[in-house]
Amino acid sequence: MMDNLTIKLSQDQALVLSDWLDSVMGTTPFDAIADGDAAVWSPLYALSGALRTSLAEVFSPDYAERLNAARARLLGSLGEHFVEERRLMQRERSASHGEAGRPNAGDNL
Repeated sequence: MMDNLTIKLSQDQALVLSDWLDSVMGTTPFDAIADGDAAVWSPLYALSGALRTSLAEVFSPDYAERLNAARARLLGSLGEHFVEERRLMQRERSASHGEAGRPNAGDNL
């Protein structure tokens, strides 16, 4: 069955997700995870492409500022407790598993 699905994201969510996908897709650690189930590449490319073609901000001269502002708003909506908890979990994982080579999406928290 090939029915379409609509996913709703805020402009901030879309901008941050698009930037994150662009930064991790093509890296060895991310690709290794995705290659574990090669079918996942189809939705990854569809999502990445849809975001890229829907966001005028990616062509804006102040893209970095807009992205940082979007990140700040999203982090604010998550709350400081959540953000700090995720940082702590990331540090614990890195210390116990030695995962220095894994993508650190939380570095932007």
